[in-house]
Amino acid sequence: MMCWRDDRADQSEPAMHENLSVKRHAYLLAGLLMFGADALGDIGKISAVALFKDKAVISIDGKQRKLQVGQISPEGVKLIAAAASSAVLEVGGRRMELKLDGNIGGIFERGQAPKVIRLAPGANGHYFVDGAINGNPVSFVVDTGATSIAINKHIAKRLGVLYRTDGKRGQIETASGVVNAYYVTFDAVKIQTLELRHVEGVVVDGDFPSTSLLGQSFLNRLNMRREGILLQLEER
Repeated sequence: MMCWRDDRADQSEPAMHENLSVKRHAYLLAGLLMFGADALGDIGKISAVALFKDKAVISIDGKQRKLQVGQISPEGVKLIAAAASSAVLEVGGRRMELKLDGNIGGIFERGQAPKVIRLAPGANGHYFVDGAINGNPVSFVVDTGATSIAINKHIAKRLGVLYRTDGKRGQIETASGVVNAYYVTFDAVKIQTLELRHVEGVVVDGDFPSTSLLGQSFLNRLNMRREGILLQLEER
């Protein structure tokens, strides 16, 4: 026959309330720790594949999901905000920041610039990327068929490129026919975090191309490969 002693009979009423309060706090703390462990377990299965302005490609349990801001994945992960360096996700009612290196935390600190970028295709299947020529912003479309970076005369004037005095005159064939062009060398060309110096380019003395072409004079100095629908560019 088992028997036990009820120690509460030897305790004063204030002491009993104090012990009960301690136990309640202990149970509450244990519950919070369990919740935190479960949340961290879920977070550990989320990683960044590619981040862009207002959209992101993330891996959830090994499955790639392309989300626009406001969209929710089949797993219940909502994209709140996104930029080239980080994204804010909502998981189970909790908001957290996803770094480009795949880590999730409450505070984002910019680390060393990554050596790899990944581009997602646009609606027409082309790869667009924001960048800069000689420190001035330019929007590019990746064109593996173009031998060099190509911009039109209007963009050249905006960038301050003195192509008629500094460039070498020639002619190129476009959809509108043969037009004058000037071969130049850009001091620096950058897309997101990848920057190259002394890149050959051509300024078309006309309205073509309407969007600057990111051609082989830039691309062939990188390692380029496809990852599913993504285009990966990596410094050599």
